[in-house]
Amino acid sequence: MSRELIAAPLTAAAFAPFGDVIEVTGAPDKIINQGMCGRHHDRATLDFGPGGRAGISLFDAKARQLPYTLDMVERHPEGSQAFVPVSGVPMLVVVAEDADGVPVNPQAFISQPGQSINLHRGTWHGVLAPLGAPGQYIVVDRIGDTPNLEEHWFEDPFTVVSG
Repeated sequence: MSRELIAAPLTAAAFAPFGDVIEVTGAPDKIINQGMCGRHHDRATLDFGPGGRAGISLFDAKARQLPYTLDMVERHPEGSQAFVPVSGVPMLVVVAEDADGVPVNPQAFISQPGQSINLHRGTWHGVLAPLGAPGQYIVVDRIGDTPNLEEHWFEDPFTVVSG
């Protein structure tokens, strides 16, 4: 049996319990580069835990469509993970609260152009899912020798639909 999950627009306030929405809002914090560049400073808190370091990778992700079957979420207990779209394709962002090691109360969001996300360490989340077209992403996450992936498969999957 499938359960319905309605995807809402991605906003910093709604996403705050799970991570950071990285986007340009308001005036720059600082003008740099001979007055030709505005710096919107420190938009995400990166956390790579002990024994890890920051790494930058490129991901090529196949397109997904709504309705979307959410049957699995994952988390990274050793570090945060940021997704920065390069191709401008919106992405479906699914996150869930944690209840004693089990994801509960999933929420779904759809990003807008100019939005990126940074997931807090240990946050349950869906897989990278560009909507409507393939997408390329810069991913900033933990590089280390210890395992940093846990998966949870839902016995009853969710069907994500647009709001």
